[in-house]
Amino acid sequence: MTFHLQPVRVGLIGAGRMGSFHAENLAYRVPGATLAAVADPQPGAAEKLASKLGVAKAYSDLHALLLDPEIDAIAIAAPARTHAEWVIAAANAGKHVFCEKPMAVTLEEADRAIAAAKSAGVVLQVGFNRRFDAGFAAAIAAVKAGENGITQLSRSVTRDPALHDPSRIPQWTIYLETLIHDFDTLLHFNHGAKPVEVYAIADALVRPDFKDKGLLDTSVVTIRFDNGAIAIAEANFQAVYGYDVRGEVFGSKGMLQAGHITSSNCVRYSASGISMETSRMDSDLLREAYVAEMIEFARCIRTGETPRATGEDARNALEIALACIESVTHNLPVKVGAR
Repeated sequence: MTFHLQPVRVGLIGAGRMGSFHAENLAYRVPGATLAAVADPQPGAAEKLASKLGVAKAYSDLHALLLDPEIDAIAIAAPARTHAEWVIAAANAGKHVFCEKPMAVTLEEADRAIAAAKSAGVVLQVGFNRRFDAGFAAAIAAVKAGENGITQLSRSVTRDPALHDPSRIPQWTIYLETLIHDFDTLLHFNHGAKPVEVYAIADALVRPDFKDKGLLDTSVVTIRFDNGAIAIAEANFQAVYGYDVRGEVFGSKGMLQAGHITSSNCVRYSASGISMETSRMDSDLLREAYVAEMIEFARCIRTGETPRATGEDARNALEIALACIESVTHNLPVKVGAR
């Protein structure tokens, strides 16, 4: 692995909503890194974002970006079903890789991505942003240090603020792209334990008219661990009060809670009652976490450290997501851990 003293030159794949947010962070908010290029196959998309941010290089040919000798690392914010192929291609080109979740949508893809990064000797970090939120990070650290005792019960919640266009949501998104954050969180809320059984129930309660097209917008998942602990993951695609991300872990020595829904610490008291403003987008609620994960990515490249959100972590969360799909399909609990 090559250690970098100069800022890490990052090329971005994907100029959509999340890619644009990562691009702004890399351009303005990440010490130790610089946004050196933007790539997107949609005509004009890369050029538009690059021009906005003052980036000199824009590619519509993604492979050309990977061949650029002036690029040290690749940040992948492309459509989820393409992530694994770009992780593998970037690693094979000798580039360090940051990949938005999910890193892959099959375990075979995940194994190939992990192997490619190891073979190339490059950093592979996955975008589990909650690990970089101050509250979640503190709770996970307390669990790992044994301060909360032995985990017995845990819960993680993701409630998105609005379901705009269900026709654009691929099947099984609720597990592969939404609850996969919660699965990663719950695995780290029970340090050292392994999941052994998953049972998921789901429905289209927000937009039942799209259920026959494969949409599931509401789900509850139960995960049993080999130490007897029970975890619950919950998701819904339309919380009218704002973007809601919270977690709780109950242990033999106490309880830890993390997450919030408010956009600031301001509480308003008036004749009409008490009110607080809430966040409506993940990039607002978790803004600092998104920046922190990129800072860590750059630091790991520069120093040779291992990132806290690894390819193996992505595989572990994916295994639960795939078990959920199987559980919903057959309406049965699914054993995990032998895949």
